[in-house]
Amino acid sequence: MTDPGSKPNGGLDNAAFELREKCVVINETDKVPELSRNTNFNGFLVDQNMPRRKKSLVQMTREALPRLENYRNSRRAIKRPSLGELHGGDDFVKIGVEKDPNGNTESIEKQGAPSHEGIKLGWIQGVLIPCLLNIWGVMLFLRVSWVVAEAGIGGSLIIIGISALVCVVTTLSLSAISTNGEVKGGGIYYIISRSLGPEFGASVGIVFAFANAVSASINTIGFCNSLSELLKHYGVTLIDGGVNDTRVVGLIAIIIMIMICAIGMEWESKAQNFLIAIILAAMADFMVGTVIGPTTDEKRAQGFVGFNMTVFQDNWDARYRPHDGVVYDFFQVFAVFFPSVTGIQAGANISGDLKDPASAIPKGTFLALVISMISYALFVLFAGGAALRDANGNVSDLIYGNITSCPDPHCEYGLYNSYQMMTIMSSWDLLIYAGCFAATLSTALTNLLSVPRLIQALGIDKIYPGLIFFSKGYGKSGEPYRGYFLTFIVSGAFLLIAEINEIAPLISNFYLASYALINFCTFHAAFVKPLGWRPTFKYYNMWLSLAGFVTCVVIMFMINWQSSLVTFIVILGLYLVVVYRKPDVNWGSSTQAQTYKTALGMALRLNNIGEHVKNYKPQILVLSGSPKARPPLVDFANLITRSNSLLILGDVKEKRIPHRTRATRMNSVYAWLRTNKIKGFYTIVDNMKFEEGSKALMQSSGIGKLSPNVLMLGYKNNWMTCNRDDLLAYFNILHAAFDYRLSVTILRVEDGLDYSRITEDDESTGDSDSVKSSADLVEIRKKKKEALSKYLRKNSDLNKSMGIEKMMLFRTKQNKGNIDVWWLYDDGGLTMLLPYIISSRQDWESCKLRIFALATNMHILEEEKANMANLLTKFRLEYSSLEMVSLSDKPKDDTIEFFNELLKDFKTEDTQGDEARVSEQEILALQEKTYRQLRLRELLLEKSKHANLVVMSLPMPRKGIVSAPLYMAWLEALTRDLPPYLLVRGNQQSVLTFYS
Repeated sequence: MTDPGSKPNGGLDNAAFELREKCVVINETDKVPELSRNTNFNGFLVDQNMPRRKKSLVQMTREALPRLENYRNSRRAIKRPSLGELHGGDDFVKIGVEKDPNGNTESIEKQGAPSHEGIKLGWIQGVLIPCLLNIWGVMLFLRVSWVVAEAGIGGSLIIIGISALVCVVTTLSLSAISTNGEVKGGGIYYIISRSLGPEFGASVGIVFAFANAVSASINTIGFCNSLSELLKHYGVTLIDGGVNDTRVVGLIAIIIMIMICAIGMEWESKAQNFLIAIILAAMADFMVGTVIGPTTDEKRAQGFVGFNMTVFQDNWDARYRPHDGVVYDFFQVFAVFFPSVTGIQAGANISGDLKDPASAIPKGTFLALVISMISYALFVLFAGGAALRDANGNVSDLIYGNITSCPDPHCEYGLYNSYQMMTIMSSWDLLIYAGCFAATLSTALTNLLSVPRLIQALGIDKIYPGLIFFSKGYGKSGEPYRGYFLTFIVSGAFLLIAEINEIAPLISNFYLASYALINFCTFHAAFVKPLGWRPTFKYYNMWLSLAGFVTCVVIMFMINWQSSLVTFIVILGLYLVVVYRKPDVNWGSSTQAQTYKTALGMALRLNNIGEHVKNYKPQILVLSGSPKARPPLVDFANLITRSNSLLILGDVKEKRIPHRTRATRMNSVYAWLRTNKIKGFYTIVDNMKFEEGSKALMQSSGIGKLSPNVLMLGYKNNWMTCNRDDLLAYFNILHAAFDYRLSVTILRVEDGLDYSRITEDDESTGDSDSVKSSADLVEIRKKKKEALSKYLRKNSDLNKSMGIEKMMLFRTKQNKGNIDVWWLYDDGGLTMLLPYIISSRQDWESCKLRIFALATNMHILEEEKANMANLLTKFRLEYSSLEMVSLSDKPKDDTIEFFNELLKDFKTEDTQGDEARVSEQEILALQEKTYRQLRLRELLLEKSKHANLVVMSLPMPRKGIVSAPLYMAWLEALTRDLPPYLLVRGNQQSVLTFYS
C-alpha cells in the first residue's frame, strides 16, 4: 500500500480528498477524476456513472455503512472510522491506515485458523457423505452379526436405539453451537474452545484427535482382517494369515491413505464418492441375498438358513458368552458397537473446508444419522432373522430341513463365530468384500483427514507448545504435512495391536467424553445466555443437552469405570495444563460470560448482606500513581490484601489522556501486575488536580460492598520543599478520607517510594505497546527483569546504589526480627489487625509482634498491662512481648530543637491563618500535643530502631485546629530515621471482635 503521507492530501487527488473530508456539491459539470466506479471511502460508495441532476446534493461524511468486513475478526486497511475520527481528539488516526507490529502500513490479517483456500464443499459432499462413510465403518460388515449373536435382535435394536439417542441429542447440541456464528477450521476443538473456552476445548480436542487417530487404526484393522479372509478363500497368506499380515498390510494402507489426504481435498472427495457407491452396492447385495435365501447346502451348513420365524425367535433374546477371554454383557457389547455411530462429527471436523458450515452441518449430519440408523436396524433384522448363532459348516449334518445344528462349542460358523457371515448371506460375496474394504477405508480416510487439521488448529492457537511444530501449513491450502506424520505415528502404534474388540471400548470412552462436552457446551451457553448466543438452529433444548451430557457420562462408567476414570483424569490433566499456561486468547466463551454473571450476582447478593465485624476485610485504595513507579507501596498493599480482599490502584493525571494512551497504559499496568503476581484493579482519572482526582477516586471506586474502606498513601517526603499548594492538597486528602469515613494508612520507607528512575524504561514504551498483546508485554518485561537481575547480581555495588534491594523490600523473605506495633489509641482495632495480617504472610512469618501501649496512670501500670494482655488474648492475637509506655515526661532539648528546625520556614505572625503556614499562637495552643509526639519519637528511637517494621496509630488531623505544616512536622518527627513505618488510623468502627 502506498504511504498516504507521501502525497498531498494523504495520497488522494483533490476531488477525492474533498469527498472524504466534507460535504460537496456536485453539479453537471463536476468531475471526479481518476476514481473508478464504486470507489469505496470507509463504507460509502462513489459511483462515477450515477445519474446526476442539476445542482444535486450528495452529502459525503466520515460515517461508514454497515458492512460484513467491519465485523470480521481481522485487521484490514479499510475499517469503520474510530470514535476519535468521528468525534475528534488527540488520538485521531488517519482513515484506512493501520500499522502492523513492525510499523508497516499495510493490511494485516489476524493469525488464526488456517484459511484453506482450496476447494470448498457443500453439505452433501462435505457433511452427508463423510458422516455416512464414518458411520458405515468396520462394524457394518464385520461386527453387526456378532452383536446380534451376543445381545440378540432385541438387545441389538436397543443398543442401536441408545446410540441413536445419544447421537441425536449430541447432533442437536452440535447444530446449535455450529450455527451460533461462523465456524472456522478445527472442528470439535474450534466449536468447544469458542464456546466453553480454551481449557475445555483444548483438552477435549486432544482427546478427540487421539480417538480419531485410533479409530483410523481400528478401521484399517477391519480392512486387513477382511482382506486376509478373502486371501484365505483362495488359499493365499502373506506371512501367517493372522495378526502379522494385519500389521504389515495395515501400515502400508495407512501410508497410502495419508498420501491421498495430503494431496488435497479434491482428491479425497473424489475417492469418497467412489467408496460410498461401492458401500451402497454391497449393502444392497447383502439384503438381496438374504431375501433370496441360501442357494447352496454349503451356505446352509454355515448357518445361513434364510428368513425363518423359528430362527428369529431363537435369536431375539440375548445370550452373552465369553469371547477371546472377555466376558461380555450388554454394556460391553455396546462399547464394541458404539464406535460405529461416532461419525456424526465428520462434517464438523472439516468445518474450515465447508462453504456454509452453519447450514451444512445440521442438515447433513441429521440426514446421515437417519439413513445410517435405519440401515443398521435393517442389518440386525436381516442377520438375526436369517442366520443361526452357531454352525459347524458340515453339509452332512443338515437336519430339520433347512436348519443346521452345532453341538460342538468350537464351531467355525454362525453369527457367534464368523465375522464374515454377511459375505456368506450375500448374493455375490466379492461385492461384500469390496463394500467392507470401502467402508473401513473410507472411515479411516475421513479420520486421517480430520486429525491433522485439528492438531493444526491447536498449534496455531498456541495452546500446547508441543503441537506448534506440527501446525505448520504448506501450499496454497495450508496442508499440515507434519500433522499427517504425527497422525501416522499414533495410528500405526495402535494398529500393531491388531484386535478390534480390544481397542473399541477405549475409543467409545473417548468419543462419549467428547459428546458429553459438546452437550454441556450447549447447555452452559443456553443457561448463561450471553448476548452473543444467537444460534440460527432453533430445535435444541438446554435441558435435553444436559440430559445428553449425563447420559454420556453414565454410559461411560457403565462400560468400564476404570477406563472412564482414566479418561477424565487425562482430560483434567490437559485442562490444568492450559489453566496453568494461561494462553493469551479471548474468544468470548460462555465460561467468561458465566464468570461475569456470577461476579455480578455475588456483588448484588453481597450488597444485601449486612456487614459484620467477623467478616471485615481491609479493602484498600492505594494512591499509587503509576504502580511501576512505586513498587514498594503497591507490594505493601498487596501484602495485606493478597487475593483475600479488594485492592484498587488509583492514578490521578492532571492532563487529559487520549483514549489510545489510556488503553496502552492500562494494558501495560495489568501486564506488570500479572508479571509480579499482584491481584488488584487499576483505575485512572485524568484532567483533574491531584486533590480533586483523589477525592473522586475515594467516592467512586469499587461497586456496592466491594468498595474501598482503607485509603493508603505514600509519605510525602518533600513536604518541606514542595509547592505549598501540593502540601495543602496532600493534607486535604487526609481530611477528605476521614470525611468519607475511610480508614487511613501512610507508608514511609527510607529513600522514599518513587523508583521511576529505574522503571522509566517501561514507562517510555508509549503507544508502541498498543500493537503488542498482553502476553508479549509480559514476556518483554520478564526478559527485562531477568536481564536486570542477572546484571545486578554481578554488580552488587550498583544494586545498592540504585536501591534495587530497597525497591524489592516487601517481596523478599524477612530475616528474624520484630514488627513493633504502637497501638496508642483505640481506632476500632485496625492498627492491631494490619500488622497481624502482615505477620501471617509467608515472607514475614519469622517476625514476631511486639506491642507497645500507652499507660494512663503509672501507679497502676501492672493493672493496665494485665488489662491490655487480656484484651489481646481475647482477640486471639499472638505476640512476643507487651510493654506499657508513658508520655508524661518532657522531650529533650535537642528533640525540641530538631522539631523547631522543621517548622522554621513555615512560621508566620499572621493569626488569621494561612493554611500553608504555622502561627505562633497555634504552636503554643498545641504545644502539649507536640511534646507528646516528640516524646514518642524518643521512645521509638530507643525501642524500635532495629525493627523490621513499625506500625503506629496515626495522629488525628483535627479540622480547623491543626495546620498542614504542623501536622506534617508531627509525622516527620515520628517517622524520620526509623525502619519502614506504617501510620494507621481506623474509622472508629470495630474490625476486631472476641465473640465467636
